[in-house]
Amino acid sequence: MKRSILKVHPHDNVVVALTDLKKGETVQDNGQSYTLYDDVPAKHKFTEAALKTGDPITMYGVLVGKAKQDLPAGARIGTSNVQHAASDFQLASQRKTAWHQPDIAHWKDRTFQGYHRADGSVGTGNYWLVIPMVFCENRNVEVLKEALTDALGYGRPKKYAAFAKQLATQFQQGASKESIIETIFTENEPAYQQPKVFPNVDGIKFLTHEGGCGGIRQDAQTLCGLLAGYITHANVAGATVLSLGCQNAQITMLQDEINKRSPEFSKPLYILDQQTIGTEQALVSAAIKQTFAGLIAANTIERKPAPLSKLTIGLECGGSDGFSGISANPAIGYTSDLLVALGGSVILSEFPELCGVEQEMSDRCVQETDALRFIDLMRTYERRAEDAGSGFDMNPSPGNIKDGLITDAIKSAGAAKKGGTSPVVEVLDYPQQVKKPGLNLLCTPGNDVESTTAEVGAGATIVLFTTGLGTPTGNPVTPVIKLSSNTKLFEKMPDIIDINTGTIIDGDETIQQAGERILEHVIQVASGTLPAKSVLNGQDDFIPWKRGVSL
Repeated sequence: MKRSILKVHPHDNVVVALTDLKKGETVQDNGQSYTLYDDVPAKHKFTEAALKTGDPITMYGVLVGKAKQDLPAGARIGTSNVQHAASDFQLASQRKTAWHQPDIAHWKDRTFQGYHRADGSVGTGNYWLVIPMVFCENRNVEVLKEALTDALGYGRPKKYAAFAKQLATQFQQGASKESIIETIFTENEPAYQQPKVFPNVDGIKFLTHEGGCGGIRQDAQTLCGLLAGYITHANVAGATVLSLGCQNAQITMLQDEINKRSPEFSKPLYILDQQTIGTEQALVSAAIKQTFAGLIAANTIERKPAPLSKLTIGLECGGSDGFSGISANPAIGYTSDLLVALGGSVILSEFPELCGVEQEMSDRCVQETDALRFIDLMRTYERRAEDAGSGFDMNPSPGNIKDGLITDAIKSAGAAKKGGTSPVVEVLDYPQQVKKPGLNLLCTPGNDVESTTAEVGAGATIVLFTTGLGTPTGNPVTPVIKLSSNTKLFEKMPDIIDINTGTIIDGDETIQQAGERILEHVIQVASGTLPAKSVLNGQDDFIPWKRGVSL
């Protein structure tokens, strides 16, 4: 029989509704009965017992809020009667790095088919990059995109352009506004696409941005670090870089950042400076020729077997709901533990969404220096948010709140489950790169795209992205695998969701079973045999973090 409620942790004093519950209804779980004082929609929480004004509210075993008013037992909690609160944190006298490693007997000899690079890394894709050093070159990047994409076989079927043309024809033939509105979109067979000229190159990706000049010099340095992370990335075969010449983000700065990450860097890298070359025609024609030469070299690389320890997985969430922290996030947390036990690397980011679990995360750091760094980064980040008139309590979006994540600490305690239970081997600040196998913490905003962009810049070759409301986020060079926290979303948005973990809520699967199923899916995506929906949809989101306050 399907459960209707769930008490996540023995010390919690709120209970999660797994289905819609009615006022006056009595529900049971683990021998405990609860009578509802209010209607409680699925994903929302109600009080286990009566609370007084100011009483702590606990979920996931941690402080997640305080009662604004007296609350009877069975009352639905929301922004009207609960305020944000989280426990203080400090450096602990002892490290808490012991963990129960999952059984990896089934996985220890498994491999994926990846692209082996000279530095020993292994990519899950093989892409060529075209990058501007400054926003002034964005137009020239778009000119190159227009010239190269279709000509080399990387264009996508233009089904919506065909639909717009159909409507134009109807209008020209005298169709009314009402009949045009009623026209049903029909996806015909996609137009013939030219075969790829370079079959071993997965694509050419054109990364535009709004940085490189203006702002402060640290912005330029940070941008160069991020771009260097992409150029040296295991999924990237080489790059064409366009520079104007006079911008803050100088080519020497980029070269220094590349050298930090890959001292023996040997990939093809073509850098063109417009103010040195002169005309647009001279610049673009030279860029096309050099890019073509680079693609010839990139096409010689083929997929070969690699151990799972060569995977680096980024852990991300966006459009979270009240089920994210009890289904999708714990499921990829178990996947994370499996990969760490196999010698791989995982990245947990979104520091505003670690509010309330700072003590746990700092205690899990293997090195005291990393624990101190994590504490400092968290406190500095929140202080800057407060100085800007905000704070971590402003992190939950309207969609989060509507679906039961009413305080940042509730959202964060569930979000942290993505990191599993293994020790933290290193704490990184944006835009640093992962160097150690194991669980790495990377300071990023909670913004989905900024954080995903940063995780890939740090080396993630696969991203696992959980969502309860649905978000199409992707990345230019790394497959972003989308996981739904609930079955309803999986059935509603099958075009963007890869994996359903609503099976956990439905009682059809355990967290461990779902975590193992996810790893099987990861292996197929990493091997190129099962494309992620974000890749099929051409969802190439890329937003550098300008290191301001972004929640």
